[in-house]
Order: sequence, then C-alpha cells, then structure tokens
Amino acid sequence: MSVPTPVHPAVERVATALTEHGVTGEIHWLDDAVTTAQLAAYALDVEVGQIANSLVFLLDGEPVLVLTSGAHRVDTDWLGTRLGGVLSRATKDAVKDATGQVIGGVAPVGHPVPVRTFVDTALARYDKVWAAAGHAKTVFPTTFDELVRITAGTATPVEPAGV
Repeated sequence: MSVPTPVHPAVERVATALTEHGVTGEIHWLDDAVTTAQLAAYALDVEVGQIANSLVFLLDGEPVLVLTSGAHRVDTDWLGTRLGGVLSRATKDAVKDATGQVIGGVAPVGHPVPVRTFVDTALARYDKVWAAAGHAKTVFPTTFDELVRITAGTATPVEPAGV
C-alpha cells in the first residue's frame, strides 16, 4: 500500500514553477523537517556544501534571495559592498511576504513575484545540489547552472576568497 504524497500550497506553487522552467528533478518529501543545511545533508546523505540554502536579506530595504552553499555563511558586509548597498537579515515576516514561504522551507522559485536572486558560485563545484521546495520537509535536486537559469539569478561569491 503506497502512502499518498502530502499536499501543501507553497510546495504546489514550487512544483508548478519548476515544471514551467522545465526542471525534471522531482520534489522529495522527507520524514522530518530539515531546517538547516546540516540536517538536510544528513537526511540526503550528501555533503553539506551541496545544500543550497535559500536566505532572504534586505538590500537597501528591498528583499533579495541569496542561494548559498550550506558549507559556509554569507558575509553580509562584504556581499552588501559587492552589491553596492547595505545587506541585512530579513525578518520572518519579510521572508514570508517576499516568498510566500516560511523560513526553513524557502525555495528558489514559486514566489508571488520574482525576487532578485544571487547564486553562490561555491555551488558550481557540485554536480548535484539540493534546494528546499516550499516546506521544511521538501527538497529537490538541481544544478548550479539550473539554479541560475530558473531564478534569473546572478552568480556571485557570497564571502571573500580564503574565508
């Protein structure tokens, strides 16, 4: 007897966006919530660097999405300067308003309106990366190039070299 796939509105929006972008990787529902890169890597049996964290920041007050490798943190001062402004953490309400999703499950796509996106070049070293799919128990496989394409993102380092 098979267990039916759960239904969640944010995940449905992500699935629709992935299909519209021609993404063939399927959304996987996990047994437990994976709200950190380490938990996701453990659940998927992959390196933590293969997890594409979806982090929402405010760049001079406007929401931006930074898809960063789970192997390191975003240097907000350094990246803000690189992007020509001040980069600060978004509140949970700002994340929800910008993405329609809650912290811990924010996907790179499926937002109410497109969010300016930056994709960490460190993700390019992996053949496969995993991103959240709209809920803390969902992920989908993708690649660095596909993330840049489906988000209309800008490839950029998110921390200085050698950090």
